[in-house]
Amino acid sequence: MTSGIIITPGLPDRALAANAKRDRVSEAYLVRIRAVAAIAGVMLAFALVAGQLVRLAILGQGEVSVSMSQPMAIAFARPDIVDRNGQLLASDLIMPSLFADPALVVDKDELAEKLGHVLPGLNQAELRKSLADRDKRFVWIRRGTSTRQAEAIHNLGLPGIEFRNELKRAYPSGTLAGHVLGYVDIDNKGIAGIERFLDENGQVDPVHTPNLSNRPPVQLSLDIGVQHAVEEELAAAMATYEARAAVGLVMDAKSGEILAAASLPGVDPLVPSLERETMDRLSGGTFELGSIFKMFTVAMAMDSGKFTLDTPVDVRKPLSVGGFTITDSHPIGRILSVAEVFRRSSNVGAGMLALDLGAGRQKEFFQRIGLTGAMKTEAGSVADVQLPERWEAVETVTRSYGHGIAVTPLQFAAAAASLVNGGKRIQPTYLRRPTGSESDGERVISEETSRQFNALMRSNVTERDGTGRRANVPGLEVGGKTGTAELPGKGGYKEKSVISSFFAAFPMSNPKYVTLVSLFEPQPIKETSMQITAGRNAAPVTAKIIARIAPQLDVMSRSETP
Repeated sequence: MTSGIIITPGLPDRALAANAKRDRVSEAYLVRIRAVAAIAGVMLAFALVAGQLVRLAILGQGEVSVSMSQPMAIAFARPDIVDRNGQLLASDLIMPSLFADPALVVDKDELAEKLGHVLPGLNQAELRKSLADRDKRFVWIRRGTSTRQAEAIHNLGLPGIEFRNELKRAYPSGTLAGHVLGYVDIDNKGIAGIERFLDENGQVDPVHTPNLSNRPPVQLSLDIGVQHAVEEELAAAMATYEARAAVGLVMDAKSGEILAAASLPGVDPLVPSLERETMDRLSGGTFELGSIFKMFTVAMAMDSGKFTLDTPVDVRKPLSVGGFTITDSHPIGRILSVAEVFRRSSNVGAGMLALDLGAGRQKEFFQRIGLTGAMKTEAGSVADVQLPERWEAVETVTRSYGHGIAVTPLQFAAAAASLVNGGKRIQPTYLRRPTGSESDGERVISEETSRQFNALMRSNVTERDGTGRRANVPGLEVGGKTGTAELPGKGGYKEKSVISSFFAAFPMSNPKYVTLVSLFEPQPIKETSMQITAGRNAAPVTAKIIARIAPQLDVMSRSETP
């Protein structure tokens, strides 16, 4: 048989020739018909694809799904977060996310194994289980991969997997100010800290495509340089004094703007943590802070008009009240002035001043300076003060030196700032305020009392009998107060476990900034002569911090008369 020609036995040669001619014509005709059909098919396919692309363009969708069951994602476009000087703290990035269509996966075991080499922490067993259901047409494998990971996965050539771009939050400074910035969830929605504040205040836009926010940056009061200095010095202090944790704060004394807020061990904004050790002790935990509360007791006494800095207080004997006996750790054995009660941190003296003024006045003063009410900042609610309802003579005495009342370090610092800023209550804020802003809060003590109190704070650092001598920084007029508080335990307090704190302000001639440093459970070491008191650890840490941040804050050193 010859292709295209039918040979019929017995026909004459002429007939054979005629048949061959007709067959050749038919074959040519069929070829033309097939070619036209093929071209028409290709044109129809292109028309269908073009129509689909037009439809997608009209709908505003920038990519074609692997399967019709792929879910429509809703992400949240967030504005940048910057510090007070415009330094970037948080920003959105468009990152590739990896997913699979189980129906198109050829070998789930091979896929899981190969991806496991590229994606650290990938649960291969769980992935195999998800891919086993071939009726499921969409399975997330990893939300937010790096460009390098995406390229490596692409080069594997595995069928059934694809990428889709998503918005993911990035923090250029890593863990710096992690507690303040907070977290976002897998869909870029704020769940804690400043990130949650943005959602609650309508500064986040839900989007169906990964478009960056066109909102202006949110400017915080934080100074990234100051924050870095505080965190670095706290970390060094934890290592030196073998402390379990530490907190640090730098705040504008007049406006309430927080320039640095640190709680160590810190957290990574990319990795939400509920571990107790990484809790935010600055605003999320309440503690009895000890003798730094004597600031309130002495300021209250001075502002009452009944006492001056020179008023004598007889502390030669222990103070007995309500069946309890209050003593000083280092009894002086003589009458002290009010100023000496403060500098020598006498529990007996502070208790006597508080008893003289009475429980009612103490309670009212604590309320006025913001120690006992609820507090909230842009980073979230501050833990409520722990204050038993009973407020009799014994409670009046113990609260005069910081026991029987537990507050967050942040709430304490805000109340203490009102004593040194001229006497006005302030509200802490993490948002930058206009330059030169001052608190319009309630007056809590007179300007004259504040001025005299500042001189007392300064003397606690400069005088030989002051507990804050190791906080002195030449030329910066630092003033402050120590506090060493035993931590509560079963059946009482743990003598060897303390929180040592130092509250400071500078320059004391006109305080611009206040600081607070608290070390949790510092250990006795050779460098502190085996002591764990605040004057030996928290005070020198404060000096290091202030020496570093003063130039950044344009607080210039000045010569002082010895």
